[in-house]
Amino acid sequence: MTASTPGDYDTIVVGLGAMGSAAAFHLAQRGQRVLGLEQFQPGHNRGSSHGETRIIRLSYFEHPSYVPLLRRAYALWHELERASGEELLRLTGGIYVGTPDSELVAGSLRSAREHQLPHELLDAAAVRRRFPLFQPADDQVALFEEQAGMLFPERCIATHCRLATQAGADLRYAQPIRRWSATAGGVEVHTTDSTFRAARLVLAAGAWAGPVVGPLGPLGGQPLPLQVERNVVFWLQPRETPEHFSADRFPVFIWDDGANGQYYGLPHHERPGVKVARHHSGVVCDPDTAERSVTPADEAPLRRFVRHAIPPLDGAVAGSAVCLYTNSPDEHFVVDRHPKHTRVVFAAGFSGHGFKFASVIGELLADLATTGRTTPEADFLRLDRLRQGT
Repeated sequence: MTASTPGDYDTIVVGLGAMGSAAAFHLAQRGQRVLGLEQFQPGHNRGSSHGETRIIRLSYFEHPSYVPLLRRAYALWHELERASGEELLRLTGGIYVGTPDSELVAGSLRSAREHQLPHELLDAAAVRRRFPLFQPADDQVALFEEQAGMLFPERCIATHCRLATQAGADLRYAQPIRRWSATAGGVEVHTTDSTFRAARLVLAAGAWAGPVVGPLGPLGGQPLPLQVERNVVFWLQPRETPEHFSADRFPVFIWDDGANGQYYGLPHHERPGVKVARHHSGVVCDPDTAERSVTPADEAPLRRFVRHAIPPLDGAVAGSAVCLYTNSPDEHFVVDRHPKHTRVVFAAGFSGHGFKFASVIGELLADLATTGRTTPEADFLRLDRLRQGT
């Protein structure tokens, strides 16, 4: 077993997916000596940071408190594009369909009005006229916003990692950690064959966050109450007018189908087909043993939705992938300092809606690691809201 020399690193980042890669980038840009450790190889599909495209949007139905962070996330994605010369974000517009009192529509409208976001509210007939691929029921409405679009997750992560390395970060792959510990002067991280030391530690372990972060004082000494959920995304071949599903004609969408669940989709990009999926399957799993094969049972609810909501998309399956959600009890993120170890910070529980925030979560983690505090706009994500009995 090898060991790093004390003081070799200012900060160790565990996990180089969406959040960890962004944290490594922001820390390295600040002149920190950064070590990044990832248990898999670059570009792996074992967690939550793959799938070609991800939705980014401003009229956030989950809670208006996310909107200031989203504005900062957009700005940081654009800054990263300028610094790298890569296209990472493409605006397509976004449409959110459901009954007026659905969580999706009512929540999106609340955020749009509270933060004075440009938007349009369309009735079902207006949706059909403007977006003839969509066939909402007569009692459904939609909120449309021009500033929504899609991110390219593999490219975003690779860009954060590339620029972090250029700024001096040491990023290492196939390095699963066995344990970490706090010391008098910092932290130690133990992998299979090495021990690394640094002044601070950032934990961004995705679906593995619960056991990696470990017991937490405010939660009665229990780990983070996270639940990993297996979800499947599909790429469907349109059975007619495939050109109508291009990014310049087809907006990203989220659709609340009542008791049948929520569904989302994105326009055709590079992979064959149009990406569409059900949001939340309810299938709890272990990230190490999750079923990676896709079955007809995974496809059935999605197929029922597409047939009545977007009939021209009811074509053959061109591809599929398994993705892991890591859900917190309230489905809001958890970003904070470790209550028992002030040199350790973490981000977890992104609950299937976190990728768009990766740029700003990386900045928040860098702030916490270097100054111990961050913007008050992120206070609603702190750990103490999950205290037992609250």
